[in-house]
Amino acid sequence: MRNIKNVIFDYGNVIFQIDFRKTQHSFTELGINNVESFFAHTGHDPLFDEFEKGDISAAEFRNGIRKITACPHLTDTEIDQAWNTLLIGVPPGNHETLLKVKNRYRTFLLSNNNEIHYSWILNYLKDEYQLESNEGFFEKDYYSHLMGMRKPDKDIFEFVLDTHKLNPSETIFIDDSPQHIKTAKNLGLQTYLMTGEDSLQKFVYNSGLLTEK
Repeated sequence: MRNIKNVIFDYGNVIFQIDFRKTQHSFTELGINNVESFFAHTGHDPLFDEFEKGDISAAEFRNGIRKITACPHLTDTEIDQAWNTLLIGVPPGNHETLLKVKNRYRTFLLSNNNEIHYSWILNYLKDEYQLESNEGFFEKDYYSHLMGMRKPDKDIFEFVLDTHKLNPSETIFIDDSPQHIKTAKNLGLQTYLMTGEDSLQKFVYNSGLLTEK
């Protein structure tokens, strides 16, 4: 990494732990076959893209699940509970690390999100950390369903870069999805792919973004 002035963070499995396998198991229990192609880390049914772009409401998403499963009797609560099994929580120390990074760089959050998960996360932050949102950790936090755009499409990256007048070559994007990293690289950003062996705290110190704990 060279000449970094700006940091754009993904949320899931960078700051906030998620588990695709738990959701796949929950969807299987709801009656969804071929769950690996229906919902996975590297690809999923178009229903999820529409929901993450805010093109459909939570009610329309739930009806889509009922249609795909051919289980019209599924309740809103059953669907929401299955969908929210993806969400685990923020590992200890991550919020403190974000504040340290914010003290040295311009920082942003760029998350593919949706109405149901967003509501769950806000409740979680309030219950666990007495926070109203993630706003305090970044210059600006962005969520796909509120923007009408989602990663890996380049327009969502260009929006953040243009809005905040960020030089891509001075900006690092941190994400756990290879397809998102590819778009960022093509736009000239420096990138880091977070893997299961990584943690936010390990990365910021090993990379030199922060030098003192």
